[in-house]
Amino acid sequence: MTQDDEIEQQYVDQMRKLASIIDAYFNGPKKGKQRKTAFVLLIAPFGDTDGRVNYVSNGDRKDVTTMMREVIARFEGQAEMKGRA
Repeated sequence: MTQDDEIEQQYVDQMRKLASIIDAYFNGPKKGKQRKTAFVLLIAPFGDTDGRVNYVSNGDRKDVTTMMREVIARFEGQAEMKGRA
């Protein structure tokens, strides 16, 4: 999990608990490199343009950065997509 300084103090306990639950749900008792599924949990207050996005993950920062770039690329291209979900 990421360090607590990645999370505003008001969210630390809740986000760490959720991260533990999410990790256990997808990876069961596996730890470290035995895990098969990485995740990122992002939260931010609605309408807050001066705050920051808080995140917690079970992945390495390098892998999380790659994951987020991939998602952003999908989101940015989404307006051009056709079809139905």
